[in-house]
Amino acid sequence: MNWIAVPLCVLLFALFPLTDTDIWWHLACAREWVVTWSPVREGLPNIHEYFQHVVYAVYCIGGAPLLVAFKAFLWGSVFALFLYPAGLRNRVKPVVVAIAAFFLFVFRFQMEMRPVVFTLLFLSVYWNVVPWLLARFVSGDKHAANSVKTYLVALALLLLQWLWCKFQGLYILGPLFALLCLAHTLYRNRSALQKCQMVAPAVFVALLFAMPFLHGEGVRLFLYPFGLLDRLLGISLSAAIFASEIAENRSPLTILLAGENVLACALMVVLAFFGAVYSVVRLARCRDELVLWSTLLVTSVMALVAERNFVLFLPIFLFAFIYHPASFISHSTSHIPHFFSSKICQIISIVILACLLGFWAKSLTAYDKHMVAYQRVPVGAAVWMKENPHSGRLFNDDRAGGYLAFVNPADSIYIDGRFILKTAEFFERYMRYSEDPELFLADADSLGIDRAVFPLRFYARWDRLLERLRESTKWAVAYVDGNFIVFARK
Repeated sequence: MNWIAVPLCVLLFALFPLTDTDIWWHLACAREWVVTWSPVREGLPNIHEYFQHVVYAVYCIGGAPLLVAFKAFLWGSVFALFLYPAGLRNRVKPVVVAIAAFFLFVFRFQMEMRPVVFTLLFLSVYWNVVPWLLARFVSGDKHAANSVKTYLVALALLLLQWLWCKFQGLYILGPLFALLCLAHTLYRNRSALQKCQMVAPAVFVALLFAMPFLHGEGVRLFLYPFGLLDRLLGISLSAAIFASEIAENRSPLTILLAGENVLACALMVVLAFFGAVYSVVRLARCRDELVLWSTLLVTSVMALVAERNFVLFLPIFLFAFIYHPASFISHSTSHIPHFFSSKICQIISIVILACLLGFWAKSLTAYDKHMVAYQRVPVGAAVWMKENPHSGRLFNDDRAGGYLAFVNPADSIYIDGRFILKTAEFFERYMRYSEDPELFLADADSLGIDRAVFPLRFYARWDRLLERLRESTKWAVAYVDGNFIVFARK
């Protein structure tokens, strides 16, 4: 079976509404930088600027449906580029494609319209091009090393890295991957390598690390990934609450033990743990494929640390799985004649793929044609609030903030998903409102809050506060639908 079947499955499975609520503040920031009325940390660069302009341009042309199609195309391209080297070497067994498709179907809702898709797209380009480029630099063939083609490719990668710096904070993965490729290339050619051959590749990798300094934010842009890592791992005391309270920053093992999203998180833990162990074993046996197994090891650990990192692991894992099919497949069928085994595998594969495509086709009927996940963002509430302006300040759940800022910019929001803009003290107080309704009521009085919007589904942390607001003599329900509720001060 052709390897292209896997990226095609990705493209199909990624066709679902805009469930990630962050996309709305990205769109709002592309139009005009969103300013919340609550305090923000100063001096932070807009690390997603280019991503925001790209998605906003697509949205202006075709709205959410076109943005969903664009998202599916990007994710399909990511997996196509990562699997391309494996596809060139050998045909893929149908059973391997079927198992890969099963993984993709289970994790299809990880393929959202987020800046990480561009990080993976750019990294997949590095995956194919950087090893080739560094090999030419150290090959000993002066014509290849000094050719116009070699330097044009190097220049194109530097330009790509410069762009990457303003798409997402994980741009640091590009130079780190190139550094790993350089170490592997130098190790493989160590016996015949001359010092003069090391200059060009070393300069190239150093320039990749220096690309943030070619932007106006300079040092702040260069330091951004380190602050992001701190808030992901909770290294400093001030970052601990962001690591523990933001759902996607938690380990899939933590989420599993909490009984949330059990099937997907259990499979995440199993795959990431297997990837880590298997890559260590492969590295211990030989270093001929240092880049593959080191990358798999790093992304496995990242996936175990935080659920949001699983999308970085999945394409690397599938490449390893397809290029080095799990030994249990051949071992478990070794006693069956080859012809019979082949037919069994083909039948099982066809059945699995047919079931997955059937489930996918059935899921399409549940989607609204506007491709906006109205269960996750306050579509109806935003319309009502826009038609009924108020004089005070608005309090909102963080996941609703981006959408409210995009559709009703005249009403300044309290918070959105850009937690990097908020201090630990502010975020901790915001989280306390769900446990201590009296604190919210006191702050609402002192801050001049006269309207508050909350979700009724998916995010259950506000139940205690909602009950208290219903009982309050100062607040009343002004709008409610099946997904969101708006309270207004009497």
